[in-house]
Amino acid sequence: MFNKFNIAETESFQKNLKNSNFSKIYSKIKTIVYPQLRKNPYFGPNIKKLKGEFEGLYRFRIGDHRLFYSIDNEKIIVFVLALKQRKDAY
Repeated sequence: MFNKFNIAETESFQKNLKNSNFSKIYSKIKTIVYPQLRKNPYFGPNIKKLKGEFEGLYRFRIGDHRLFYSIDNEKIIVFVLALKQRKDAY
């Protein structure tokens, strides 16, 4: 149904990873979240399309963390924007 999407991490996302203690959760993101986003970044039990000031963005819930991303349909790319703890996410 969907083409296979590529994953692109933004520079700010990579800096965020280096400057924080997200290394444990990042391995989970690479092995569990990215394969699901490659298959279908629009729908899933942990995926939500955001509204209001965050319209056009999606979030993937990973326990107490939120992974934010946007989708470029023309280039078939998922841009990973940020990883935040839930208390700091919104």
